[in-house]
Amino acid sequence: MSAADRHSLFEDAQALLVAPLFMAFAVLLFRDAGLLTGGTVGIAFLIHYVYDWPMGAVVFIINLPFYVFALRALGRAFTIKTFIAVSLLAAYTELMPHLVEVSRLDPLFAALMGGFLAGMSMLMLIRHKASLGGVSVLAIYLQQKRGWRAGHLQMAADVLIVGCALLVREPQAVALSIVGALALNLVIAVNHKSGRYMGV
Repeated sequence: MSAADRHSLFEDAQALLVAPLFMAFAVLLFRDAGLLTGGTVGIAFLIHYVYDWPMGAVVFIINLPFYVFALRALGRAFTIKTFIAVSLLAAYTELMPHLVEVSRLDPLFAALMGGFLAGMSMLMLIRHKASLGGVSVLAIYLQQKRGWRAGHLQMAADVLIVGCALLVREPQAVALSIVGALALNLVIAVNHKSGRYMGV
């Protein structure tokens, strides 16, 4: 791949600044509507709903063990960019309620728009060789070490997280959270094709 196809430092920086902001706004929509999502953000939602701990701090803390897998499976650059993205997501998540106050929010709209924003956030980070850490990193690590399909592992983890949500949220909220997860995956499935996007 030629140097012209690679992202510049500025391009990587804007992705690391903007993508977590999209996800933080998705978190705001999900939280205000009483919903949740998958991955480590979904785990953070479960902990937040049960113990009322700050979402941003929980997101940051539960991602810490996954950097070991990221470093081994995906390298130093990926791990550093992922650490930056997760740290900014944690900060943005705590800052967002002080910047935006939603007086009326339809739960279905929150599920769809939150899912679309989360999908765009993840897509942006994927294209810049980063992620929001957590379950996806562990899935990639296990795929490389054990040959298990990362997509299947990610799906199983998300099903487990959403299933656990039935213990802390009403079934309607869980059903809408599934709608949000479908919206998220639709964005990634439609816009991220192997070999279509050449920048790294």
